[in-house]
Amino acid sequence: MQLKPGAAAEYKRRHDELWPDLGKALRDAGIYDYSIFLDEESLQLFAVFKLWPDHKIEDLPLKPVMQRWWDYMADLMEVEPGNRPREWPLQQMFHFA
Repeated sequence: MQLKPGAAAEYKRRHDELWPDLGKALRDAGIYDYSIFLDEESLQLFAVFKLWPDHKIEDLPLKPVMQRWWDYMADLMEVEPGNRPREWPLQQMFHFA
């Protein structure tokens, strides 16, 4: 995801005050561990989350609370139509388990 210049502090503040109903929606979708990292030079955001085997992550974008969150965050990030954050896949270069 891509943060807009000057938006890092506000992005962090809003996530520090995550809405309880959004947290519930994330848990209900099967997310049990979620982190977002910022590259301060490029302002790129990198999200990593872990899912339970019976997850329903594909339902999350359809939830009204998720759509309200995207609207709330749209002024801070590059977004797609509908305010979903613009995302692109990354190629895994290494994994150690």
